[in-house]
Amino acid sequence: MTATASTGARQNIEINGATISYQRGGAGAPLLFLHGAGGAADWTPWMETLAASYDLIVPDHPGWGRSDMPEWFDNVHDLAYFYLDFMDALGLNDVHIAGSSIGGWICCEVAVRSTAHLNTMTLIDPAGLRVAGVQRFDIFLSSPENLTRAIYHDQSIAERLLAATPTPDQVDLLLRNRYASARVGWQPRLYDPHLAKWLHRVKIPTLVVWGENDRIFPPVMQAEFLRLIPGAQAATIPNCGHLPHVECTAAFVEHLNRFVAGARA
Repeated sequence: MTATASTGARQNIEINGATISYQRGGAGAPLLFLHGAGGAADWTPWMETLAASYDLIVPDHPGWGRSDMPEWFDNVHDLAYFYLDFMDALGLNDVHIAGSSIGGWICCEVAVRSTAHLNTMTLIDPAGLRVAGVQRFDIFLSSPENLTRAIYHDQSIAERLLAATPTPDQVDLLLRNRYASARVGWQPRLYDPHLAKWLHRVKIPTLVVWGENDRIFPPVMQAEFLRLIPGAQAATIPNCGHLPHVECTAAFVEHLNRFVAGARA
């Protein structure tokens, strides 16, 4: 399926008894982008950039943003099976799936179950694995200010975000996102103790992108994903924090496009 819209439009779809909100825009091969703990903002510049090359689809995970919190949502495995149903419902095939942080973790959980819909996978500073001896930032116990500052290497971005006064709707979405994130990653903290033993099942080209200055998940964690996913490729973006697609959009898109082109060759 190929989108024809030039800018993202928010749509709803009913799946497994839940109303799911998603944004879609652009044209080309389908790129399903799974957001991190903070949710997916309304159509943003980095989405517009990706939509110049892809049919970009950005859902609010069940329980996050404007999507329902379904009764069946208990853990990350439920989200993995949900996204298999989501791709079925939208008729998506040969999908380039990408995910940031928790979204990258969900991508992995999807791919170890089935790659029938998938063409490539791109992980962006993903959660999901525990690396012995590596200290990670605790997103649940941090203050909102400290978390915002830890996410970005460029502190001018953090300052701009902290200076803005959120609307009541934005506060509500923030609380929903934090609650949903805790359902997935509270205990154990942001990893699946069973994931590592099944990542060998990922049989599609995989790119593991990391911000060189990530303070949430230290870059040393990248090596574990590369070790466990057969044939996985690495990309490190300098002067960049936890969200390369947001903070260093041009560099991220360059790596993504080169990887996708190589996978087609």
